[in-house]
Order: sequence, then structure tokens, then C-alpha cells
Amino acid sequence: MSIFALSVALSVVSADDLPTKLNFDRYKGMLDHSPFAVASAVVAPAATPNFAKDLYVANAARSQDGDMVTIASSADKEFKKYLTTKIPVDGYAISNIEWSDKVGETKVTISKDGQYATLTFNQAELSKPLPNRPAPGVAPMPQPPAQPGVQRPGVQNPPMGAPTPHVRGTIPRNPQPQPPAQVRTPPPASVEE
Repeated sequence: MSIFALSVALSVVSADDLPTKLNFDRYKGMLDHSPFAVASAVVAPAATPNFAKDLYVANAARSQDGDMVTIASSADKEFKKYLTTKIPVDGYAISNIEWSDKVGETKVTISKDGQYATLTFNQAELSKPLPNRPAPGVAPMPQPPAQPGVQRPGVQNPPMGAPTPHVRGTIPRNPQPQPPAQVRTPPPASVEE
């Protein structure tokens, strides 16, 4: 019993030693004037639509009269502008051209209505085969020169396939000597008189 009385006495003393839960209002002053507070976000002005979002360089050339660039749109297939360094076309003007010796690496900076954009070649368009041209790796059939009275191959005469290449047979490493060929001589013909 004495153990039971001792445990009850300790539990009463332990309950009084625990601190009471503090109210959250105690931290309100720190929250209102915190040095680590997030600054209020500045509202950005409405973004103007990018005039060159879908544009790419379709062609670029140097000329004595000035550099020329063709720009096209990947969204509108009928959109093409032929620009020169001399005069703007429909508000589009060439600001700068960074020429490169590598195919498809030339960069063109254009402007329209005070906005600037740097355009490059569309790599997806460069990798497509040209229309009415064979795919890479396929050699076109040579056409013979037109001669009077000779019918050219066409629908009636289908073109022949590519000839099979000549392949040499395998040469053995250690060839076996071949026995000499035996030559048979015919028996002498008898002549009857």
C-alpha cells in the first residue's frame, strides 16, 4: 500500500510541474513586424504577345545589293516574308545577321514595332526531304539524253532496279595444292582403206 500511496503523491507533484500551454497571440507582434517577412509581389504588366513566337529563318543569302532573309511561320504555312537589309517589309526589318559557315547555324535578329527577336533555322524543317526530291541515300535514276526516234523510259517501260554489286568469293588462308589436271589424248584414228 505504501507503494500505491507514493505513486499517487508523485503523480500529483508531476502534474503541477508541467507548464501550461501558451496562447498563440503571444507571437502576433513578431508576425506583424518580422524582418523575414515576404515582400509584397509587384504585379507585372500584362505581357504583350511575342510577334516572333512561331517564326524561323527559312533562307539566308548574301548579295552585292544587301543581305536577304526569308522568314516563315511554323503555325501559318502561308506566312513568308522576304526581308532585305535595305528596306523593311510590312513592319519587319533585319537588325543584325550573325553568319556561320555551318549549315543552319546563322542567326538573324529582326524587329517589328520596336520589339526585337533573334531567329534561327528550324531544325525540323531542315531535316525534312525537299518535295519532289528523293530521300537522302536514294540515288535518282539517270535519264539518257533525248534522241529523235528513241522512246524514253516511262510508264510503258518501268525503270530497272539497281544492279547487284560484284562480290569476290572468299579466298582460303591455307590453300591445298591442286593436283595437276590430267589431259587425255584421244587414241589415234585408224584409217581403213
